Amino acid sequence: MNVRIAFLQLLPGNSTAQQLELGRKACEEAKAKGADIALFPEMWSSGYRIPQDRQALKKLAVAGDSPFVRSFALLAAELRMAIAVTYLEDGEPAPLNSVTVFDRRGQMALHYSKVHTCAFEDEKMLSPGGGFFTAGLDLEGGTLQIGAMICFDREFPESARVLMLKGAELILAPNACPMEINRLSALRTRAYENMLAVATCNYPEGQPDCNGRSTLFDGVPWLKEGPGVRDMCVFEAPGKAGVYIADLDLDRLRRHRETDVMGSRYRHPEAYRCLSHISKNRNDE
Repeated sequence: MNVRIAFLQLLPGNSTAQQLELGRKACEEAKAKGADIALFPEMWSSGYRIPQDRQALKKLAVAGDSPFVRSFALLAAELRMAIAVTYLEDGEPAPLNSVTVFDRRGQMALHYSKVHTCAFEDEKMLSPGGGFFTAGLDLEGGTLQIGAMICFDREFPESARVLMLKGAELILAPNACPMEINRLSALRTRAYENMLAVATCNYPEGQPDCNGRSTLFDGVPWLKEGPGVRDMCVFEAPGKAGVYIADLDLDRLRRHRETDVMGSRYRHPEAYRCLSHISKNRNDE
């Protein structure tokens, strides 16, 4: 089974209405290029704008059942293509950084809000999400198990590990930051240690503090029937804006998961119990 992923590496407009129009056109282009899934960069509804005034922030946020979000559900059904739309979601006590994945029938397959918000910067205005979730995504060629993490989530091994344990084969990872060797290495490691694919969509050059370089790591570090070690990065976009396409060989990933030693096969959960008990700050104990 081949899964074609569209990375909507776009420069945002100046309003939610512009984001909707730009997003619609990009999804139509993705479908024309044969995509099964279209993935937006982080918090597309606002172009990753996070007002530091609470009233302005609240005004910019959109509900999960808002016309903005519902428009992408209708578009997914119209195009017969899954769409992972990202947005500043209205919530209490503060808005959230969220993604909703609609399947090719326009039905919600997955909703996730960023757990590891960048509370040391502008995201201190946001509420964090409450957990990591997976779902089966119905595609034309079959069902794919997906999960999501957003930008800074990548820096915490627990994010991808929980998703792997819940069955994820592909992690969709909206992003808004400079992709450089260390962040790319973190994505590579999450894919390697969990035997899963990670698709990251970033904003292009021209968006503050972003540089494109959206990537797909396919989670297969070597081929038993091939020459051995291989590069898991099967796609890396340039810096400029565009709708980029990459193919994930899901059958190859599944064969790897059946036979290799990574993932959950040789874990010792009994030795990790302290992870759920040690405070974030040891001085708090």
